[in-house]
Amino acid sequence: MINSGDTAFVLISAALVMLMTPALAFFYGGIVRRKNVLGILMQCMAILALVSIQWVLFGYSLSFAPGNAILGSLKWFGLNGVGFAPYADYAGTIPHQAFMIFQAMFAIITPALIIGAFAERMKFSGFMVFILLWATLVYDPVAHWVWGIGGWLRNLGALDFAGGTVVHINAGIAALVTALLIGKRKGLDNKPAPPHNLPFVVLGAGLLWFGWFGFNSGSALAANGLAVSAFVVTNTAAAAAGLSWAMLEWMFNGKPTIFGTVTGAVAGLVAITPAAGFVSVIPAIIIGLLVSVFCYIAVAYVKPKLGYDDSLDAFGVHGIGGIWGALATGLFASKAVNPAGSDGLFFGNPHQLYVQFIAVAVTVVYSALVTFIIYKVVDAAIGMRVSEKEEAVGLDLSQHREGAYTMLE
Repeated sequence: MINSGDTAFVLISAALVMLMTPALAFFYGGIVRRKNVLGILMQCMAILALVSIQWVLFGYSLSFAPGNAILGSLKWFGLNGVGFAPYADYAGTIPHQAFMIFQAMFAIITPALIIGAFAERMKFSGFMVFILLWATLVYDPVAHWVWGIGGWLRNLGALDFAGGTVVHINAGIAALVTALLIGKRKGLDNKPAPPHNLPFVVLGAGLLWFGWFGFNSGSALAANGLAVSAFVVTNTAAAAAGLSWAMLEWMFNGKPTIFGTVTGAVAGLVAITPAAGFVSVIPAIIIGLLVSVFCYIAVAYVKPKLGYDDSLDAFGVHGIGGIWGALATGLFASKAVNPAGSDGLFFGNPHQLYVQFIAVAVTVVYSALVTFIIYKVVDAAIGMRVSEKEEAVGLDLSQHREGAYTMLE
């Protein structure tokens, strides 16, 4: 039975999640050097176009169509059989196509997150092939395991309300692997380049926070109390994490920065994503406060020590934040919030934490392994890294023959 309120809510949520990809473009685009800002914007918008087509042709079918425990079938190829009647196994009160297009926006933002790891140095041709293969061979299977009917992690009881494992761990680990494989940017000598446009970064972060309400509360798939709860804890965790990161900077660097504050807020949004439909506000504050600690350590201490160039900290924020969020769901989940969920360790069910750990470990290993293979194959076939000269000139001019700014320095 279609409910018009639920349908409107899910369509608006889908639009909010769609906005997150251009928002990410500004967030990432502001952090890179000015000669690469259009390259970032182009990569994000290209993914929006490319994965939209992949999803309606076969991505949605591989992720959600009835198949086996590992992968969906091609039964819904080209949206065959995906109509306007509800598909009760996923959402009983909205048209099947509304669920499909809401999920499409998740499939788009996930590979876009990886861009932060190889910013300023990947060939556009290699990038397009890599993203198409990654969406098909990494995102779609993991989405099926966790969310698809018959998916083995779903059957195991893994909780992931809006994409801690499917989106953030998946993309974060892929980011680390691509950063290691493509190598460091030239000429930075382990010193991070300062963001070329901090207002862009803040604009992007603000729009990400805004879009995230669609991401998390929309995952209730109905305009109901659970959607309200997810909305409230999403905002709460982001706020706690933004404050936490600012305090850490104040303590260790003497001054809080806007860059740190919005990075913390994004980390908080990442961490609350898997837990949004299962926890109440006090756990949300704890999740937010702690995620900044973990991500700050990863970004400020671990990355420089290990010497890899995850340019925009895609792994440090999404990988680490996603892992903490998934495990925190196993700690703080409560059936009082969502009877369809499960209780976590602190509510008398240690088994849930064990299940969450399995989901995290499997996602880490699978994403790392398949990302490695895809990268190596594409690199051998057409090459992944731009030449030193192209990198020095910047991707805006070398890959797209455009410049973001006409004025000289």
